[in-house]
Amino acid sequence: MAVLDSLLSRFSTDALSDPAPEGSVLEDILSTAMRAPDHGRLRPWRYVLIRGEARPKLAELVVAGMLARDPDVPAAKIEKRRKRFSTMPLTIALGMHLRPEDKIPLIEQEMAVAAAAMNILNALHATGFGGVWVTGDMAVDPALASALGFDAPHRLAGFLFVGTPDPNRAVPSRRPVEGYVAEWHGAPVTFAADKE
Repeated sequence: MAVLDSLLSRFSTDALSDPAPEGSVLEDILSTAMRAPDHGRLRPWRYVLIRGEARPKLAELVVAGMLARDPDVPAAKIEKRRKRFSTMPLTIALGMHLRPEDKIPLIEQEMAVAAAAMNILNALHATGFGGVWVTGDMAVDPALASALGFDAPHRLAGFLFVGTPDPNRAVPSRRPVEGYVAEWHGAPVTFAADKE
C-alpha cells in the first residue's frame, strides 16, 4: 500500500479479531514509535502488551476500577467492558514517562506520546491490521496504572486495541480538509469547521 493511500484510508475500529501482529511484524510496528516527533529526544512513551491468558486478568482490573468509581454502574456496561478487554486479540497499554524537571514542557512530552501512538496506528493499518485508541475513566485509574507498572513518574495514557479488522465493516467517509485549514494574511483566521 502506498504511504499516502494508507494514511488517507486509515480509520479507527474496534471490530477486531485474530490474528494480531506478532514477532518481527509487531516489532516493526512498535518501532515506528521511535520515529515520532520528540523534542529533546526524551522518548517518553512506554508500552505494555496484554494478550492470551493475561486478557481476562486485565478485564477484571478494568471492571474493578469501574465499580470503585461507581458501585451502581449498570451490569450491561460492566459486561460490555469485560468482554471487550477479554477478547481483543492484543491490547497495548500506553504509558508515559514524563519528566516535569526537564526543560522540555510536559505538554510537548505528552504530544510526543500521542504522536508515537499515531505512528503505531498508522503502521497497523499499513500492514493490514487495525486498531483503536481507547481512553476515558480507565486511563486515569491509579490502581489500574499501578497494576500495569505505570506508577509515578509514569502515567497511563489509554489502550490500543489491536487485531484484524472486520472486512465487512463499513469504512467511514473522510471529511474534506477545507474547513480545518485557513491561510493567514495578517489578521486572525476563522475556520468553517468551528461553525459546525
